[in-house]
Amino acid sequence: MQTLSVQMAERSYPIHIGTGLLRDAARVAECVPGQDVLLVSNTRVAPLYAERVRSALSGRRIVEVVLPDGEEHKTLATASRVFDVLVANRYGRDATVLALGGGVIGDLAGFVAATYQRGIGLVQLPTTLLADVDSSVGGKTAVNHPGGKNLIGAFYQPRAVLIDTEMLTTLPDRELCAGLAEIIKYGLICDAAFLDWIDEHVDALRRRDPEALTHAIFRSCQIKAEIAGRDEREQGERALLNFGHTFGHAIETATGYTQWLHGEAVGAGLLMATDLSARLGALGAPEVARVRSLLERAGLPTAAPQIGARQALDYMGIDKKVKSGRIRLVLLRGLGRAYLSADYPDEELNATLRAHFGSP
Repeated sequence: MQTLSVQMAERSYPIHIGTGLLRDAARVAECVPGQDVLLVSNTRVAPLYAERVRSALSGRRIVEVVLPDGEEHKTLATASRVFDVLVANRYGRDATVLALGGGVIGDLAGFVAATYQRGIGLVQLPTTLLADVDSSVGGKTAVNHPGGKNLIGAFYQPRAVLIDTEMLTTLPDRELCAGLAEIIKYGLICDAAFLDWIDEHVDALRRRDPEALTHAIFRSCQIKAEIAGRDEREQGERALLNFGHTFGHAIETATGYTQWLHGEAVGAGLLMATDLSARLGALGAPEVARVRSLLERAGLPTAAPQIGARQALDYMGIDKKVKSGRIRLVLLRGLGRAYLSADYPDEELNATLRAHFGSP
């Protein structure tokens, strides 16, 4: 097992990474305070792993909420179902919510923990590669709105994150590839050496080589923990973690959160952001080609849905990174060097949107 510490202004918390962590009852029990536990999972994950959690927490009062699977269920209506269970069981402020699942469960359960009685305990137990390296770390919680992704949420840090890499053995190939998009993102924004490593090991990652996966998860969490620790509420540097996401969120919103996995949309968004950076003169054609090739080797789609540039821009305009009516985008000065800017020529953004989303 490897452990990272996320250092926040008010407190820190551990990220434990290892194989078979859910079988380590003492470790799980140590990370979950209190007697009252609400286990939130979904119909795909609960049958596989809920019993391990219950066994590790034998003697606690555990109530389970099993939700439908899918991004389309990350809504206020679904969150209200979880609130109803907390209220019906008279859970107080000493209760703990366990989020057992991927990014949808982690975001939704985290939002519930952040807002029930103004905040109760939260422990993240991610079960997908994407949740391992992204949504379980850093304290962003949210639900979607028909007008945009993650528009309703709160910054709320967990008490601990337990990443059991053994659970990746049951992850469908498509979801494993979706998680690789976020790992590639970390290399693109701030670690060219890590990007080189990913390039060399992407085939091993897709084969689920345990050593390669553990290294990729550890380095990704390390980068996110360092950035989130310096900028918890995304007032500056943390926005760099959104590289490719504004484009990707437009894809998800346009397709109703039902056709593209989050990581797939982010992967296509990474290419669009790289393309725009090249149009602004920061990158050359070989670098764009390298990013495209890496995404394709990672099993990710690089062709966006043809919703039209105007429609894509409308969806991007609802994004949380809009400030004073201007879309702030994360762009590259070079591979491994990202920056946030609203100062770019509109014609270059529109050219990028037309090239990927089609006209008009």
